[in-house]
Amino acid sequence: MSWQGQMSTIVRYLIDDIDSDSYTFSPHRVETTILVAAQLTQMTVEFGKTYSVNVENCTLSPDPTVETEDHAFITLICLRAACIIVGSQIRSESGNAISIKDGPSAIDLRGVTNTLTVLYKDLCEKYERAEMEYRAGSSIAGQAILGPYSPGSDNVSGSSTGGHRGTGGFFDY
Repeated sequence: MSWQGQMSTIVRYLIDDIDSDSYTFSPHRVETTILVAAQLTQMTVEFGKTYSVNVENCTLSPDPTVETEDHAFITLICLRAACIIVGSQIRSESGNAISIKDGPSAIDLRGVTNTLTVLYKDLCEKYERAEMEYRAGSSIAGQAILGPYSPGSDNVSGSSTGGHRGTGGFFDY
């Protein structure tokens, strides 16, 4: 499976656009958003591989989903793409925020963006946390300072935070 198939599927699950009979976003829009997210993320994060992103031609090379998958790249880019898409949904829906009252009847669409805003904040917080953990080497905060034989290091190295430390702590959502 190419990056278009795998990463688009991940993004669609993150934004709850998984019904293939009635996608809200076209495959092309999801793919170009992934590429925009990759371009923006590469400005702040240095990955192990150098990726060439061409948004206009819709290309990404090398493909991060073949041979040895770059899980960090895939995760960060998909989270960022989901933030971009949900952010655009909020902007679109905010124009539809109206309230109409006619006698005993009322239509109020002002709260439509509230759910999207909660999803947007959640996705963006997960992205920021994942980016910070990746940039920190997916290590436990303070572990480098304490070391394995320092007093109190047994409290830091315990699994009290959950997740899969040592295998990419940003996958524990």
